[in-house]
Amino acid sequence: MSSTVSSTEIQPELTQEPRPLNASYGKLMMWFFIVSDALTFTGFLIAYGFSRFKNIDSWPIADEVFTHFPGLHGVDAPMYYVALMTFILIFSSVTMVLAVDAGHKMQKDKVIFYMFLTIIGGAVFVGSQAWEWKNFIKGEYGALETRGGMIIQFVDSNNNKRLSIEDFAVYKPQYREQHKKSNGLWFQSEPALDEYSVAEVTEGFMADPSIVVRMEKIDEKGHKIVLNREQSIEKVKQAVYVVRGANLIHNEYGNRLFADFFFFITGFHGFHVFSGVIINIIIFINVLLGTYEKRGHYEMVEKVGLYWHFVDLVWVFVFTFFYLV
Repeated sequence: MSSTVSSTEIQPELTQEPRPLNASYGKLMMWFFIVSDALTFTGFLIAYGFSRFKNIDSWPIADEVFTHFPGLHGVDAPMYYVALMTFILIFSSVTMVLAVDAGHKMQKDKVIFYMFLTIIGGAVFVGSQAWEWKNFIKGEYGALETRGGMIIQFVDSNNNKRLSIEDFAVYKPQYREQHKKSNGLWFQSEPALDEYSVAEVTEGFMADPSIVVRMEKIDEKGHKIVLNREQSIEKVKQAVYVVRGANLIHNEYGNRLFADFFFFITGFHGFHVFSGVIINIIIFINVLLGTYEKRGHYEMVEKVGLYWHFVDLVWVFVFTFFYLV
């Protein structure tokens, strides 16, 4: 008996696609990716929770950090824009559901319409997140940092309102060329020069007795601790840096870990949304070209829909734990 097997005998087995859980290979791989990515985000949020719990007495208050709204400069709108971003992203998930449903019914025009709305929603969210990053990095009020890394902010003791260092700092223009790789010592660049120096902020603070210092520490009621005038003077004398906005090293809002997690978690999620928008555009073009009509199914729309729903769900957790809690 011959031990060889002809190609015609194994061909049916190669062409017959196994369907565990009644799902195609592509759907299973998408679910594997979603589960693994969900574990990654879970690890990030757990690390954020531990760090926040450890520094609970100095963690910035989200309502005091995310107060900007496009076109409403100077208006205190805590969390309004973040809530709007969340609504837009959730709405895009609804339009994706409608696109998938239209694909099941082989309604090409509706798939095109709802996928277009999904792409617009995702693009608006990514743009909004970039705008939020810009304001977070730029800052609004400014602060001083002491030798021990403590952030001190300024308030008006008459009405307890936050003051920007621009409101009282004494500006003494001094020219010094910023070192760049083209002109710096050993061809090394340096960070952008501060608009105000510690001495200018200190002089303005000393000249106005109504200005007091607000610490990054939080009291039992969840409010930032405000020092009296004498204590404020002692803290200002310990200042060594002027801090504007936030980066991975300095953070005018309080504990620097807050900024680190903000950039890392929201940036990682934003990368997912941006990737989803690009993938949706590719699928959208294929729908326009009639690729899935020729295949006889819109399963690719369903697979990218799974990814999009996952991205939306992750943002719900990020929004809840990072911004609300």
